[in-house]
Amino acid sequence: MPPEAAVSRAAPLENRTLWQRVHERLREQILSGELEPGAELAEVALSEQLGVSRGPVREALGRLASEGLVIVRPRRGAVVRSLSKDEFLELYQVREALEMMAVRLAVPRLSGEDFDELQRLNETMARHAERNEVARFFEANLVFHDRLLEASGNTKLQELSRQLVWQLGRYRLRSLTLRGNLQRSVTEHAAILRAAKRGDADRAAHLMSEHIRVPQRSLKALSDGDLGNADGRSSAAGAPPPAAAPVSRPRG
Repeated sequence: MPPEAAVSRAAPLENRTLWQRVHERLREQILSGELEPGAELAEVALSEQLGVSRGPVREALGRLASEGLVIVRPRRGAVVRSLSKDEFLELYQVREALEMMAVRLAVPRLSGEDFDELQRLNETMARHAERNEVARFFEANLVFHDRLLEASGNTKLQELSRQLVWQLGRYRLRSLTLRGNLQRSVTEHAAILRAAKRGDADRAAHLMSEHIRVPQRSLKALSDGDLGNADGRSSAAGAPPPAAAPVSRPRG
């Protein structure tokens, strides 16, 4: 086998590992708000900052585009995607439908241990709400909803729901504003659990629907300008991505 053929066959494995590392780094920066909606993601600049070739960067941007986090523009590079009011509302509507289905599937499958864990998570959220610990509240809230998705036993449902949560995650503080307050969310979770413990899947699903509709009602009254960008910050369109530590290459 010619040497160049061996190199050609080995490259995809290394590049695959690298693009996954680049993808994780950029995804984390987008979801945390470090890369704001409108921020431009130039392949050349990113490859220099991350210490990798343009190939893994291109692969990573393609995956982020499939997740709805960036828009890849031919010959113009990628940009962190921002959501319009209508898109934000559509995500909530799809999430409502998916989580209603998840609850209906999950209720007959939930064990005593599952209920204990969900109760502990809601109590954790209540403590964070009392202390106004927003970031920690949302972490526990994410786990609460994820546990119900897992209990559904439907892996495709879980994948679709988590993709939506990723897109909405950048707007978590805006979602809190739309919802009103954290304690209300705790109270709604408690009602969902009570219905689930009675084995009333339809009631639990209805309560989940109402839970997710709360921010939707507030959102309908807003304009795109009122919605603003992630966490109420102004757009960073045209701004270069923040400096990033080089992505470590695999050994071997």
